[in-house]
Amino acid sequence: MSKRDYYEVLGVSKSADKNEIKKAYRKIAMKYHPDKNPDNPEAEAKFKEASVAAEVLLDENKRSRYDQFGHAGVDGQAGGGFGGGFQGGDFGDLGDIFGDLFGDMFGGGRRGGGGRGRSRARRGDDLEMRINVSFEEAAFGCEKEVSIVKSIIKDGTTPQTCTTCNGAGEVRRQQGFFTISQPCPTCHGTGEIAQRVKKKSSLSVKVPSGIDHGQRLKLSGEGDSGSMGGPNGDLYVQVLIEEHEFFQRDEFDVYCDVPISFSQAALGATVEVPTLGGKVEVNIPAGTQSGKRMRLKGKGIQRLGGYGQGDQIITISVETPTKLTDEQRKLFEELAALEQTNTNPLSRGFFDKMKDLFQ
Repeated sequence: MSKRDYYEVLGVSKSADKNEIKKAYRKIAMKYHPDKNPDNPEAEAKFKEASVAAEVLLDENKRSRYDQFGHAGVDGQAGGGFGGGFQGGDFGDLGDIFGDLFGDMFGGGRRGGGGRGRSRARRGDDLEMRINVSFEEAAFGCEKEVSIVKSIIKDGTTPQTCTTCNGAGEVRRQQGFFTISQPCPTCHGTGEIAQRVKKKSSLSVKVPSGIDHGQRLKLSGEGDSGSMGGPNGDLYVQVLIEEHEFFQRDEFDVYCDVPISFSQAALGATVEVPTLGGKVEVNIPAGTQSGKRMRLKGKGIQRLGGYGQGDQIITISVETPTKLTDEQRKLFEELAALEQTNTNPLSRGFFDKMKDLFQ
């Protein structure tokens, strides 16, 4: 099968400069690299084709011969014989692209002033924990003393050579046609392993007012110790709010059910209602129906940051008595007799519609 034009393979014009060629090759290589397309022969073929084209067009001598004689001018000189891969040898600009490419794909790549090197400073690992707080503590804020076990550098010890990379700070692995270097997964590129110990420590966690269930607090620098001069990790504390006897919560509003009697609902009454700030008196209008909601402005939870406060919403529940005294039964019987006149608007409307339905 005839070879495609190398400029066509990379999608560049014959006047393209090196930067344009590099950019075009890098885009294709990232898309079709075999490690991103396992068991895909078509992608592998496109990756090979683009690599050969880029190697030729990024080399001034090879590009000149290709422009003059076509594929015949560079046959046998491009690709280093793909069967053997690219191990060894100097691939110039193409090698630079490989370094950047693998840095993006596998977390390695170049560091510092253009050469491979170690990043000795390593940040400590982050830690996570959970704490339980009461409904009121979440609403008003509080401080909690917690204990945590963290990893620290053992005093008076010196780092030991990493046995995984033998101090090199990197390991080599085969990736398709290439041998690439990656930071050592054990020492994270430092070449050394610091001697660590576990230490239990106590600290105070400030829970802000208005925090919600499941939210996390970040305590900077309270995680594991960094090594080689690197910063400590952070501690993340997830706050879990315990259920309350009376209250439920929706963001910064508080919900509460308030039971009242038949007579209070019919005649109206003043009842005491619990709030986060203590008991308050609420006027229940005469004729209040079960399920009616009433809003108490500003009786909810302080918003995070201190900007305003939620409301408390109470739901009226008219209780049906389950045990009656003789006197109560007599009064209810008298009431039942009076209710035959259907003076209640809801029931009157219901029964009128029922009569029309069955006539």
